[in-house]
Amino acid sequence: MLRPEASASYQELSEDVQRVSENPTDETEGEMEVHEDASSVILQDSELGTTAPSLRFSKTCLKNVFSVILLFIYLLLMAVAVFLVYQTISDFMEKLKHPVMSVSYKEVSLYDAPGIAFYPGKARLLSCKHHYYDHIPPLINPGQPGDIECTTQRINYTDPFTNQTMKYALVVRGPRDVKKKELVFLQFHLNGTDQDFSAIDYLLFSSFQEFINSPEKAEFMKDCESSYSSWKFSGGFRTWVKMSLVKTKEEDGSETVEFKQETSVVNYIDQRTKPRSDQLFFVVFEWKDPFIQTVQDIITANPWNTIALLCGIFLALFKAADFAKLSVKWMIKIRKRHLKRSRQVMNHIS
Repeated sequence: MLRPEASASYQELSEDVQRVSENPTDETEGEMEVHEDASSVILQDSELGTTAPSLRFSKTCLKNVFSVILLFIYLLLMAVAVFLVYQTISDFMEKLKHPVMSVSYKEVSLYDAPGIAFYPGKARLLSCKHHYYDHIPPLINPGQPGDIECTTQRINYTDPFTNQTMKYALVVRGPRDVKKKELVFLQFHLNGTDQDFSAIDYLLFSSFQEFINSPEKAEFMKDCESSYSSWKFSGGFRTWVKMSLVKTKEEDGSETVEFKQETSVVNYIDQRTKPRSDQLFFVVFEWKDPFIQTVQDIITANPWNTIALLCGIFLALFKAADFAKLSVKWMIKIRKRHLKRSRQVMNHIS
């Protein structure tokens, strides 16, 4: 039984050997194809292994560079925000120290009648009349006493600067109706003087009614002379005074009044026969315009705007700091991941 099986297997082996010997090139070509396929597979795997880490490295590098650029941009924005905070606080303090002058105008139809205090000395008031619409009628008997249609008050008081000299003042109620161009025309006469130049002093104060209502008129006039400036008008001329009122509000809430004047002088042609020392004085008082000027110092710095701006800047600072913190954490995380992958690749290669 064993002999026929052995002979059959031997016969098959001999046939295979004979076939190989007859076609040796086919066998070698098959083996070469197998080796080439294996080598190509190995090469492809090696190329994929080398290109994939390089792509990962380039993407990681770009992400890191982009993160660094963003971090520097936000650091720059933080520096700008800090500078804006400093500049805002500096500007606010500067505006507090240096308030801005504000000028406003209020239109009125009637003024509170001012007081006009004359210091005539030896001169005498000849006439005083109220006229309207800038019209003054021709003089009748100049140098002679005429009608006194103005409200006047005579007062004596001590000079507030020397406290020794007695002063005599003639206080006259000034014009009031600015719409009708009310004016006050006064004529003074000086019979003789031993001085080289002749002039009459006067001062303006804000309210004639306050003077009338004051129980201490002498003290009132002393305060007015200490507070207001005095002017002069000369003899032999008609002096036309146009007044404007300026109110100034102080920081403590008090209010001061000041008069501004525009003066025009016209020569008087005296046709009388008179002694050489005889002198006539003519003066006109009128309101310049119906506007009262108010001057006050205002602080342009608004604390609420400054606080809102500072809150916005600080919010931007906190957001920038938060973003910078997250960016740094993300960069550290990417770096650790990159190192971990590098170690894994090196371990795989080894």
